[in-house]
Amino acid sequence: MAQSVKLADDIMALIRREADIQSRSVAGQITHWVKIGRAIEHSGTFDYGRIKLALEGRLDTTELQEDEEAAWLDAFTTKMAEPTTAEQEFFAQRRMLGRGVGLDAGGNLIYAKDDAAA
Repeated sequence: MAQSVKLADDIMALIRREADIQSRSVAGQITHWVKIGRAIEHSGTFDYGRIKLALEGRLDTTELQEDEEAAWLDAFTTKMAEPTTAEQEFFAQRRMLGRGVGLDAGGNLIYAKDDAAA
């Protein structure tokens, strides 16, 4: 039986963004995260410290166990979806100079003027 649950706006924004990235529905994303969280809590071998080391590039991901690798992949996907300040500044400079700022679905370079028209 379906249930309604109230979640904070910032949590819902995270869920919607990740659901879009992963091509899941909002309910599917929540279910996915609940299953991961439950697996982590029930795992006697899960160590978030190891996942953090892998995210920092100080531990090879091939050394992660299956449950750790799933958590690493989710964290990595989230981290890669958000541009760093340096990346934002880099592309702002390129837009200002009228240089290419990305690729479209066909692999063609998009220029700032093209990007603004979209």
